[in-house]
Amino acid sequence: MKRTHLPLNGLRVLDAAARHLSFTRAADELAVTPAAVGQQIRALEDLLGVVLFRRTPKGLELTDEAAAGLDAVREGFLRFEEGVQAIQAGQSSHVYTIACPRDFFAAWLGPRLAAFRGENPQMRFVLVAGESEVDFTEANLDLAVRWSEGPGDLEGIALGGPDMVVVSPPGSSGDVPWIGWPGDPFPAGEGQDPAMSVADAGTAISAAGSGLGRARVPALLAEAATATGAVSASPAERACRKGYWLVAPLPQWRQKKVRALVAALS
Repeated sequence: MKRTHLPLNGLRVLDAAARHLSFTRAADELAVTPAAVGQQIRALEDLLGVVLFRRTPKGLELTDEAAAGLDAVREGFLRFEEGVQAIQAGQSSHVYTIACPRDFFAAWLGPRLAAFRGENPQMRFVLVAGESEVDFTEANLDLAVRWSEGPGDLEGIALGGPDMVVVSPPGSSGDVPWIGWPGDPFPAGEGQDPAMSVADAGTAISAAGSGLGRARVPALLAEAATATGAVSASPAERACRKGYWLVAPLPQWRQKKVRALVAALS
């Protein structure tokens, strides 16, 4: 018999009925009716071509054919349970694999992961560069941070709002050159090349703090630099539809360990 054709439901009923030697008590265990147990047993007998139970004056008895295979059936169900437990073990794993843009990790996520591990010292983190949409399955990810207009077809929460600010060297006037980055490549207007272009918003903030110009960046990313006085910030006139989103496919999102970290970050 092919593995894909194994009558697992029938074998589960056989195991329960054999332990109780009663269709009624087996039905109670399985939360079905005694008639349903009888139907499963008859169907299994028809499939296997053997009689599994006989009714005697003393009650229900296993046939020799049923008794011969019962230990192996029970061993199989124990292995199934071990397999399910191994699969579920990932939910209680102490390792998180997270894809995140480097600048967002340095400015926002890193300190919060440190605080989370301070309360959960057994936790470990594996960080994957996430400048683009990393494949969850290929990278074996638990969570990802993405700069996008929403979670798309994934589950997710927004980390802060989509607000943008203009960061400038402390004490500078507004008449300083623009710094561009991939999220805002033409801050002075479409087709007008900025005085400086950098790889990401975090580098743009650092460049502004060094006196190289001003940049329009996500407010969430600029919070730490603004708080320390490394840059000054003012609201950006131009709106932005994108923001930072913490996302995962639904199976990962439902995991206990993922829910704990999402709650800590939200």
